[in-house]
Amino acid sequence: MPQMGESIFEGTITKWLKTIGDAVEKDEPLLEISTDKVDAELPSPAAGVLAEIRFTEGATVEVNTVVAVIREAGATIPATAQAAANIAQSPVQRSAPPQVAQVGRIRSSPLARRIAKEHGIDLSRVAGTGAEGRINKEDVLRAATTVGLRSEASSATPVEVARDSGRAAPPQVPPPQVAQTPAPDPSTLPVDPVPLTRMRAIIAERMVESVRIAPHVHTVYKIDMTRIARLRDQHKDAFNQRHGVKLTYMPFIAAAAVAALRRFPIVNASLESAPQSDSAGLAIRYHQTIDLGIAVALDWGLIVPVIRRAHERTFASLARSIADLALRARSKKLLPDEVGNSTFTLTNAGAFGGEYGMPIINQPESAILAVGGLRKEPAVVTDAEGNDSIAIRSMQYFCLGFDHRLIDGADGGKFMLEFKKVLENWNQDIG
Repeated sequence: MPQMGESIFEGTITKWLKTIGDAVEKDEPLLEISTDKVDAELPSPAAGVLAEIRFTEGATVEVNTVVAVIREAGATIPATAQAAANIAQSPVQRSAPPQVAQVGRIRSSPLARRIAKEHGIDLSRVAGTGAEGRINKEDVLRAATTVGLRSEASSATPVEVARDSGRAAPPQVPPPQVAQTPAPDPSTLPVDPVPLTRMRAIIAERMVESVRIAPHVHTVYKIDMTRIARLRDQHKDAFNQRHGVKLTYMPFIAAAAVAALRRFPIVNASLESAPQSDSAGLAIRYHQTIDLGIAVALDWGLIVPVIRRAHERTFASLARSIADLALRARSKKLLPDEVGNSTFTLTNAGAFGGEYGMPIINQPESAILAVGGLRKEPAVVTDAEGNDSIAIRSMQYFCLGFDHRLIDGADGGKFMLEFKKVLENWNQDIG
């Protein structure tokens, strides 16, 4: 179990990707682990044959502990190790749902097939770099980058990049992957209670803690996104060609949030313990940087990767970072230092068609902004001479959740008015 960061002391084995007797290549994914910061794949440190698995799925192991033994190719595996293979195969592995079927004679890893399915990539068009032309995860990620199919950020509580639902008449149609997901057969659902995964348990603990310690207040603003929608339509093709990433709504939203946070640093601050303080043992920590959390919804839980020093980034840099972090979060390639210690979080409650959400603060932050669904609707528009008319506009709800111990309603309102002004009067260069 390798050291995955200075503050990480243990990891939970969530899945073995190989069984005893399987051949493994150097750097080929061997197992998946979950820590209190990130889920990740661990690559094989050498090529050979997996000869021994010392810990089963679900085991929590301290760093620097040997979890498996790899022998040279062709080495004899002891009978005791072969027998242990059945033990190491947890019920989760034996009852796992079938993977996406391979096409023809295409050789690919399960994770590669899953990522390809998520991003609509035809594996027959992907060149495999693994043993005997086997397609691995890196091959699929490379293909996704090449054709500009980087995943849009989604919500961890949940954030996905806001979709261009403004092109369709309301009501907004939910994303295809939601509508097409078949309902599970009740007979296949577990009869006995299923223990929480480590990630799910950590999420539960932190959500309860946040609600317990912070008096949450929420304020909702409807913002006219018509100017942003038009800019996106005009520049999305050129932006994709120039930067190799889709132009979504989220970089606009992130840039507007950063601009508002710079005007009102109290929203980017946090409370911390100060035993010598005369004010109930608390003090305000004004952060010198804006480290923007972009919550991402995963099939197995929720995670908040962080764009460090977001206030120093260009629009294009924000767009690339959002897409990159979301893609690597889903493929378990995030580093521990890329998760945690954010100062403000964006989360997309509207990714699945919701009007708006009332998010729980990501501690120890003091505020979180939920992105609602984007819809075209009739609105009253006033011209320069004060004349009113009805027009079709792209409207979107945004909900700011904040800790009332630190942020008053007036501060929250000022922040949201600045955020609204930046979006409705956009004048930044998008590169």
